[in-house]
Amino acid sequence: MALEHAILVSLLEQPGSGYELARRFERSIGRFWTATHQQIYRVLKRMEADGLVTALEVGQEGRPDKREFSVSDAGREVLTGWLHEPVQPEAVRHDLAVKVRGAAFDDAAGRAALIGEVSRYRDEHEELLARYLGGEKRDFPDISKLTTGQRLQHVVLRGGIAYERMLLDWLDEVLAELRKEA
Repeated sequence: MALEHAILVSLLEQPGSGYELARRFERSIGRFWTATHQQIYRVLKRMEADGLVTALEVGQEGRPDKREFSVSDAGREVLTGWLHEPVQPEAVRHDLAVKVRGAAFDDAAGRAALIGEVSRYRDEHEELLARYLGGEKRDFPDISKLTTGQRLQHVVLRGGIAYERMLLDWLDEVLAELRKEA
């Protein structure tokens, strides 16, 4: 997937400025496709030049005007074409998993130090799970009233929640094994 596709999806969900788009990436789509503010602005500029998005100047009281981007017909065509392409399974790259395997060749002090790293990593993912669950409660309070688009957004969030729960279970297992050796 290219950043362009993630931007098109986000702008179809809701038009917005580059700043608003970057904030959305931080809150939701960024867990599945990351991009810096600079990358988003650079790609938006290129997408506008290519006719995939259009920008409308929007006045703001007490603040500078902003440019609100939305998807053009050409952008919709590009996204539709991409949605019809087959998806290949991604190769998983997980630094921590390689470190855990490498711990078999380290001494007891190294394995003990890894406990701290795995614990820190686990804490971060526990916080992320809490944010996902809070976002679910905030954004999807009554799932019986969701539109098709909202149901699809919710199912992606549920996938993130399931992934975080699975990861936390695995990290607990890793910590149990490391503590046997420490």
